[in-house]
Amino acid sequence: MSDEERRRLEELENLLSAQDPSLARNLQEGKQDNQVPRRMVFATLAFLAGLVLVLMGVATQVLVIGAAGFLLECAAAYWFLEAQAAQPRSPMFPSRFFKPKH
Repeated sequence: MSDEERRRLEELENLLSAQDPSLARNLQEGKQDNQVPRRMVFATLAFLAGLVLVLMGVATQVLVIGAAGFLLECAAAYWFLEAQAAQPRSPMFPSRFFKPKH
């Protein structure tokens, strides 16, 4: 690398550290932030269980089972979106669904 390239790289590192210190710290420590939160996994499993209940309710023609499955699906969707909103976002890649709270 030339001296000019090294200088530019250092400027970029300093700019990143100033704009997003937690991301810069994670990059320096080598941490990967690609783990799916447990709440999102739980919400997905709950949604699938709700879908199974809806299908069972339709197959057995028992309204209570289908309605319970639908309510479980609605709750699971809410839990999933709440878990997604709670995830830290980089200023460069904001969420499409929720506006940041300032």
